[in-house]
Amino acid sequence: MNLINSLKNTKDNIIKKENIYYLTIIFIIFFLDRISKFKIINNFSESPYYINKYINLDLIWNAGIGFGLLSTNSTLFYNLVTFLIGSVIIFLIYFFTFSKAIDKFVYSIIIGGALGNFYDRLIYKAVPDFIDLHYNNFHWFVFNIADIFITIGIIALLLNGLLIKD
Repeated sequence: MNLINSLKNTKDNIIKKENIYYLTIIFIIFFLDRISKFKIINNFSESPYYINKYINLDLIWNAGIGFGLLSTNSTLFYNLVTFLIGSVIIFLIYFFTFSKAIDKFVYSIIIGGALGNFYDRLIYKAVPDFIDLHYNNFHWFVFNIADIFITIGIIALLLNGLLIKD
């Protein structure tokens, strides 16, 4: 019974008027990610496409987690990782509902990006990554818009935890 009450309180807290701003951030990030991936998937004919001497667009399908880690051909492992990612998103939403304004903003950034990549895992069974940063022959991991927001959010959470004392 406590779990049911907790879930109801979480739902009620999410829908509060003050959270509309943060929910809008989540949806904007999700749709920016969707639009960028839609454009790349449907209009990508040249691989890689050179923007300048430091950035390429190069479509890579990532079946792992961030930056291609834990990529595998095992359907069971893929489904397990996808389930764990979905669970993390649910926990983030729960933490979001009881956080201070600055933390809600940071959670919004992470949740928006995470939902974008989670959507791809469910629909495509992989996440399209396409931004390739490089210098000469050194290439960073290929990533996408959702990864940018997730990374910024995690860095902000870490800095907040290290630098700001309640």
